[in-house]
Amino acid sequence: MNRWPRHRRTTSLLVGTVLTALTLSACGGGAKDDSGAGPVSEKEIQAALDKPTELTVWSWSGSLPDVAKAFEKKYPKIKVNVQNVGTAAEQYTKLQNAIKAGKGAPDLATIEYNAIPQYALTGALVDLERFGFDSLKDKFTPATWDPVNVKGGLYELPLNAGPTAMFYNKKTFDKFDIKVPTTWDEFLEAGVKLKKADPEYHISADSGNAGLTKSLIWSAGGRPFKVDGEDISIDFQDAGTKKYTDTYQKLLDAKVLAPVAEWSNEWFQGLTTGKIATVASGAWMSGILKGSVAKAAGDWRVAPLPSYGSESTTSVNGGGSLAMTEQSDKKLAAAAFLRYVSLEEGADITQASGSFPARAEQLESLEFLGAKDEYFGGQEINRVFADSLASVGGGWQYLPYDVYATTIFNDQVGKAYTGEKSLEEGLKNWEQQLIKYGKEQGFTVN
Repeated sequence: MNRWPRHRRTTSLLVGTVLTALTLSACGGGAKDDSGAGPVSEKEIQAALDKPTELTVWSWSGSLPDVAKAFEKKYPKIKVNVQNVGTAAEQYTKLQNAIKAGKGAPDLATIEYNAIPQYALTGALVDLERFGFDSLKDKFTPATWDPVNVKGGLYELPLNAGPTAMFYNKKTFDKFDIKVPTTWDEFLEAGVKLKKADPEYHISADSGNAGLTKSLIWSAGGRPFKVDGEDISIDFQDAGTKKYTDTYQKLLDAKVLAPVAEWSNEWFQGLTTGKIATVASGAWMSGILKGSVAKAAGDWRVAPLPSYGSESTTSVNGGGSLAMTEQSDKKLAAAAFLRYVSLEEGADITQASGSFPARAEQLESLEFLGAKDEYFGGQEINRVFADSLASVGGGWQYLPYDVYATTIFNDQVGKAYTGEKSLEEGLKNWEQQLIKYGKEQGFTVN
């Protein structure tokens, strides 16, 4: 599948010690900058495309090799070598090692939105304002533009978006006469009704998912992370987070969620049979269902993420693009390719592979919004995703060590999903560990 945010399968493989090298010190040993120290003109970028150049790009995206071929055809003097050095956590480990060594990093690398701060704040990435790309702000949705801006710098041009939505099995809902829930209270009621009707069925599944937890806190109005350079505040007791905690604890207490790990064979089987009736996720989940739950074609639909009462803000779950490393000595050509990927023909190729676009123009296209998806019973699912993206709450921030935070989530919060402790207690333990780790890395954390 051609999804970028595959980290939910692999991030847990990354042990915490990998990121201990991530400190606030300089990344060390950057290569010569072929764009100079000051602003770069469009004329310089175009001139670079007329010089024999080979770019190295690290990415696990299934569509990027096709994008590279199209770029090479348009600019025959440029060779783009796309290397899959591992998915998400594996690539991040290798990238961090190259940064620490001061050599060996690619010109460009896929970095998910949540991971950008940990690289940008160390000086490992190029601020794209150098190329005037900050002028492209209006080309993208705010929900994807905000995460790629860190402490006044621009570190990616967005490529895909992961607006949250609720995927539900209409066949199961019809079988048990369940209405599509619009609020989390209705979601709980539907879960209880489904469980009473047949204990083998569950309204959803969750055995502990850091990405989903952050997205649901975000949509509830919670803002547990505040980052201002080296100063960090972590608080899982703010009003929005408590709204999420109180609501989700009811689901756990009612045991309406299957204790099944996402991406496991049991999880896919439950989605195929409809015994796991919903999935709250980013828009990219549509491609996962089509590729791995193909036998259930026609059974699934997409609805807005349930709200917390009258409020209807949403969130983002997943997504990423290409970032340029400071070690690159081919920054001009790299800038041209990066822009091609996110705004030009490359973005069209990626979208055709199933990625949900971050480009504002595309999200206003009636043809795009009105496209009927046969897997989802002919539903115009892009409208649901686009509405969600337009309703994303502002002000969300990721920790500058978010990848590490994800790896320890289940160790700290996991027991809440088995009833051994409350969700509030689990989040408090997570908070304490994140504060401790941040201080060890040189941040001021409270």
